[in-house]
Amino acid sequence: LLDIHMPGLDGLAFARHLRALPGGGPALVFVTAHAEHALQAFEVDAIDYLTKPVRLERLQQALDKVGRRRAPAVAPGPADADFLLIHDRGRTERVPLNDIVYLKAELKYVTVRTPQRSHVFDGSLHELEQAHGPRWLRVHRNALVARHRIRALERGQAPASPFDDAGEASDGWVLRLDGVEEPVAVSRRQLAAVREALATGAC
Repeated sequence: LLDIHMPGLDGLAFARHLRALPGGGPALVFVTAHAEHALQAFEVDAIDYLTKPVRLERLQQALDKVGRRRAPAVAPGPADADFLLIHDRGRTERVPLNDIVYLKAELKYVTVRTPQRSHVFDGSLHELEQAHGPRWLRVHRNALVARHRIRALERGQAPASPFDDAGEASDGWVLRLDGVEEPVAVSRRQLAAVREALATGAC
């Protein structure tokens, strides 16, 4: 349980330090009076973000999330597993990894997109990348795409701002992916890696 404003190293900087540790460090829940830092908190893979004063029910929900995250049933699974377990509204579903087109972090959750539908995964991109790294290509700090689904890299509309909605520097490049109509944005930071993967056939 970590605050944001602390003497010396603030909570977000400390969280980044923990994430650099082997295994990604401990599970993190931010507890703070400052609601405006929520997006940054989830970018460092926080499991939850509580604002003070904290209600007992809300704290219990956050701790339950930590327990579920650590439980084998909701973990992404070993690197050789061929499916992802999705828990949603009392239902557990196996989603084959080969069906997944992209993964996108959306605040507390990860959207798992297949050609048929979108699923909500109560986990983090970091966990999925660690468990099944070779399958994915990071194209944005909040997005991984399936390498075998990449069809084309193209220049989209010139952005009105040099930064996209997630605050990442953007030049308007997008990936077209087999199985879905919507493009996935490529950040300026990841553009060279995407071009290299296309040129070397690593996707």
